[in-house]
Amino acid sequence: MILTAYNGVSIPSFMYGTAWKKQATTRLVLEAVTAGFTAIDTANQLIHYEEALVGEALQALARQGISRDRLFLQTKFTPANGQDHRTPYDPTADLTTQVQQSFDSSLAHLQTDYLDSYVLHGPYQRRGLGAADWEVWQAIEGLYETGKVKMIGVSNVSAEQLALLCERATYKPMVVQNRCYAALGWDKDVRELCRAHHMIYQGFSLLTANREIFIDPDIRAMAARYGVGIAQIVFRFAMQIGMLPLTGTTNPQHMKEDLQADRFTLTPDELHRIETIGL
Repeated sequence: MILTAYNGVSIPSFMYGTAWKKQATTRLVLEAVTAGFTAIDTANQLIHYEEALVGEALQALARQGISRDRLFLQTKFTPANGQDHRTPYDPTADLTTQVQQSFDSSLAHLQTDYLDSYVLHGPYQRRGLGAADWEVWQAIEGLYETGKVKMIGVSNVSAEQLALLCERATYKPMVVQNRCYAALGWDKDVRELCRAHHMIYQGFSLLTANREIFIDPDIRAMAARYGVGIAQIVFRFAMQIGMLPLTGTTNPQHMKEDLQADRFTLTPDELHRIETIGL
């Protein structure tokens, strides 16, 4: 199954996330692709990601006959307030230059001449969008216009901020990636904006942000009914409500199991129960 954004570009329906993998990044990306993942998410942010090690994995995969064009590669521009001293750009430069330098650095790390998706890691402020956000977004739009990236998007964004982007940007985001809490209706307001504007919603921390649902008797009963794990129930729910889930599992068996989440279908009542479980 694939998902298609409003600009006609498609993306696989499940993505492997590489945050927090450190020196194991190369091995884990290889294991994820071997298990069947064809979409990889990373960021040019050394606090949480090892983007260059994703590039090493891509080279190893190419030697195995899995070429770059068979994979969907997404990375991010992380503002200086989300970096430590190892910024992949000159932090004293203007923001447009920072975006270009970070993008060029990502291409070098990943040993590729194009990206499938390039994402602003988060706005510069908690509420609204300021001058910095607009300058960075315009720089990202400029990269999209060069053809070196097929989709652009934003992460860690509120519904208010996303609505502003949709209203005023030259190009609306094509993907939106947020941490997804059951207690907040699985980010319902942002998901509804994505649905209305034909943007692809990517949900991360679906398991780690919602540990309480693992003990819910209804969820456990669903897992027993379908003969699957609770993680597969959560990922299948996400897919059925139009979300692209990310998983960051480091267990090769779990990678395979996660990818089998599309082999059963939850009923409308079950979907409603999960969607309202934390409310």
